[in-house]
Amino acid sequence: MSKRFNNLLKIMSRLRGKNGCPWDKEQTTESLKPFLIEEAYEVIEAIDEKSPEKMKEELGDLLLQVVFHAQLAKERKDFDMEDILTTLEEKLIRRHPHVFQPPFNSPLTKGGNRGVDAQEVLVQWEKIKKQEKANIKRESMLDSVPKELPALLRAHRLQDKASRVGFDWKHINDVFAKVEEEIKEFKGAVEEKKPDEIEDELGDIFFALVNVARFLEINPEDALRKTISKFISRFRYIEEKAKEAKRELSDMTLEEMDKFWEEAKGRHD
Repeated sequence: MSKRFNNLLKIMSRLRGKNGCPWDKEQTTESLKPFLIEEAYEVIEAIDEKSPEKMKEELGDLLLQVVFHAQLAKERKDFDMEDILTTLEEKLIRRHPHVFQPPFNSPLTKGGNRGVDAQEVLVQWEKIKKQEKANIKRESMLDSVPKELPALLRAHRLQDKASRVGFDWKHINDVFAKVEEEIKEFKGAVEEKKPDEIEDELGDIFFALVNVARFLEINPEDALRKTISKFISRFRYIEEKAKEAKRELSDMTLEEMDKFWEEAKGRHD
């Protein structure tokens, strides 16, 4: 490992040591979970903002979480950073036989055949992953998608996994038809005033829309996040206009607020 990376590990060890930081010394694998998630989302925010400087900093914060967990595991004598890197290296080589030509059978290697497309690589990845010791007891290939993921992202990942083995729509028009079918069923449940069915049918609409996004190679989580940003920007414009007029939003009519909303749409969010 590089000198700088080794220094990082030494700093983390010192922070957890006898004369280290009281807060760092109190942390556990469980207590760090929220920070791990938060830092990952801050990296995503930096990517969305197309800010290399911010992305560099946020990736460092995310790496800190990995280093922190590695230190905790080392203290428990479970594993250390060297083990993490070794496991990752072996996994990358094992799951890319079309690149590294390892000495095990693969339906795509055929003596090191590199003439494969991205979809074939994904299918191969799933086959190899299923054979690995950590995954061999999994009853379904969908079990590898974390339950803790945001619902939109999880739906997208589940659909993507299923599509890798051919469980997918043939044409985008079929997906649109499914969306229309789910909306019709949702309207029916609303008209019949059946709360449980309304919730189920609404969920089906979301799931069908995620399928549309996946089919068009759009990440639904990203798409919704961008729309949320636009909503915040436009609503803030309404707030600014109300402040300029020295009025409370609650005193404005919907028509007045809608006029400013349309003005905001004409600007760059």
